[in-house]
Amino acid sequence: MRMTPSLFAASLFTMLQIVYIQVGQASNVKILLAQYDCYMNIIQTTSHSNNSDTFCKRTWDGWMCWGDTEAGVIALQNCPDYFLDFDTAEKVTKICNKDGHWFRHPESNRTWSNYTSCNNFTAQRQQMTLNMYYLAIAGNSISILSLTLSLIIFFYFKNLSCQRITLHKNLFSSFLLTSIATIVELIAVAHNEALVSSNPVGCKVLQFVLHYLRGSNYFWMLCEGIHLHTLIVVAVFAEEQQLLWYYLLGWGFPLIPALIHAVARTIYFNDNCWISSDTKLMYVVHGPVVTALVVNLFFVLNIVRVLVTKLKDTHHAESHMYMKAARATLILVPLLGIQFVLVPWRPEDRDAGDIYMSIMNIFTHYQGLLVATLFCFFNGEVQMVLKRHWLQSQHRTRTSKDSCRSPSCTATSISDMPSLGMHHCNGGHINGNAYEEVSFHE
Repeated sequence: MRMTPSLFAASLFTMLQIVYIQVGQASNVKILLAQYDCYMNIIQTTSHSNNSDTFCKRTWDGWMCWGDTEAGVIALQNCPDYFLDFDTAEKVTKICNKDGHWFRHPESNRTWSNYTSCNNFTAQRQQMTLNMYYLAIAGNSISILSLTLSLIIFFYFKNLSCQRITLHKNLFSSFLLTSIATIVELIAVAHNEALVSSNPVGCKVLQFVLHYLRGSNYFWMLCEGIHLHTLIVVAVFAEEQQLLWYYLLGWGFPLIPALIHAVARTIYFNDNCWISSDTKLMYVVHGPVVTALVVNLFFVLNIVRVLVTKLKDTHHAESHMYMKAARATLILVPLLGIQFVLVPWRPEDRDAGDIYMSIMNIFTHYQGLLVATLFCFFNGEVQMVLKRHWLQSQHRTRTSKDSCRSPSCTATSISDMPSLGMHHCNGGHINGNAYEEVSFHE
């Protein structure tokens, strides 16, 4: 009895399910699913057999599906992602001879597809992956040190307390926690095949924590963008803003997509340690992040627009202040994560793709260091506080030595030290004060 297409498809799908259970390997599963899709496409798509032109018939070569191809044409497809040593940017070729038959390999006399270019650069790719691994470890480690030092400075010196610095503290904390979780994931999971194979609950919990912290990181960038946009464009004092909403947006909201992703992953794509990104469920956590970045891009463009407008309207004596603010706006890019929106796609060319990955890796894993440097170590108020603290320490040391040598020096007080003109942390009104935390020395 001849099977109908629907019955054949159902039988084939049942067979693939049985084989899937027996094989249990991710690469084999991908091949089987691709084979199923190929056979369904062969059944459902109209054939060119009635066409007067000569065609090579559609076929499945064991790894990939090939459609009807005109005689004398070399068909091309990107290499599949079944194997770690395959570069998906390279091409697979299959030759359709002029007689309408697929090319046969002279040694085996079987139809043959050329996959040799898929792993021609395996050694270079492995070295590149290793370089990215060590780059990520080093970047996050340095970021942890710089962020920890920045937070110590912000918490130790009470005269740096204001809403702007409070937002910085939370942003830096999110960077710090993300870097710590990333290092744990890279060391404990990414290079531990035995752990991934055993699939413990702990590694899935780690992935959930990572998705939450990364989301929180980007939403604290959004909080910084909202706060700065309010200061510059809306022109109100920071003290009038409610920090509760920032806490809910920065620490609370990212829990929602992280939890939805965890539940959906458990039900629909429960792979080992949730380490695979080859699922559309990743849009659940990536969608809100992209939205936050796009909103921040709008904030930066609007801030630049307002500053340029004020440059045109202001007197010449004030133009330097707004030029300083305009330069500071460019520094906001790493603070608000805009670089991930400006260059969102990897180039298809292998060399250009490697350069792109290196640059984006630096932006991703060294961003904590960059933000801590620009908005703490280069912060004019922080530099003034540290300078004052250093001079006070030196003064105490000299006073202590003098008091040991001469009783007349014991009356010397720290209040006798000359004033250093300390800038107090302020709300940053529209007159450019919001940018005073970044010092530009000319």
